[in-house]
This record gives sequence, structure tokens and C-alpha cells, in this order.
Amino acid sequence: RGPGASHPGRGMSRRGGRGGCRGPRRGAAGFSLLEIIVAFAILALGLTLLLGTLSGATRQVRQAGDAGRAALHARSLLEEYAALPQPGRRAGELEGGRYRWRLEVAPWRDPAPAPGVARFDPNAARLLQVRLTLAWGEGGPGRQLEVESLRLVTPRPGQAVAP
Repeated sequence: RGPGASHPGRGMSRRGGRGGCRGPRRGAAGFSLLEIIVAFAILALGLTLLLGTLSGATRQVRQAGDAGRAALHARSLLEEYAALPQPGRRAGELEGGRYRWRLEVAPWRDPAPAPGVARFDPNAARLLQVRLTLAWGEGGPGRQLEVESLRLVTPRPGQAVAP
């Protein structure tokens, strides 16, 4: 046995075998710093796009909820004020000013009246045009819902309706 033979691997040359100092290997496993930076940049871009999409979806859900509440308020207002409409204007606010409404009731005018002399019967039923405008939104123009309807009004006994 030669020198260092009692220890396995000590007597071998430095070029081959087990015991030499090793230099950088080609094809080593792992990522370079540049690859990691590029990966983080792609990840950041993807997260930015995802958060932007979620933010837009949240805004749309809130707007849809507001529009749904506006429709419910409009229905309630029409049931309350347009059941027995009287010509004129009314306005108000709901939910502490978050929703603003305006109700206009006017006699309906036929856009294409029949030719000839129109007769007026004070005891005949009349059509009234009901227009409800409901607006909401914080600052700026906001959103708006407009509902129009015709209501048939029959005069009470002893009460004549103007043409």
C-alpha cells in the first residue's frame, strides 16, 4: 500500500476520482439571478392584472346592487304615489339622500289626435302620464332610472276631471 492508502480515496489523482477539488460544473442545477428576476416580474404582472380584474368585478357587483335597490325603490314609490295619481310634481330622498327621486304626473296628450272636434265628457275616465326619475351615486352625475307609465283615472262622483 502506498501513502494514504489507509484512507479510501486519498491516494487517487486529483483529476479523476473522488477526492479532488472540484471546479464549477457545466449544466449545474439551479437558476441564475437573472432568471429569478424575470420570473418575479412575470408574477408581478400577472398579479397586477388579476387584482385589476377583481377590482372591476367588485365595482360591477356594487353597481348592480345599487341598480337593484333603485328598482325596488321605484316600485315602492309607484305603488305609493301612482295608485291614485293627482297631476303635479313630487320629489324626495331615500336612504339619507343616497337615492333622489322625482315623480311627475300630467294628463296624457295623444300624439296623433283624431281629426275633427274633440268632445269633452267631464265624467269620463282620463289617462294620466306618470314619470318617475330615480337618481343615485356619490358625487358627479351618477346613475339614473326612469320609469314611465299611463294610469287610468276615473273621477269620483261629483268630481269633474279637467281635459
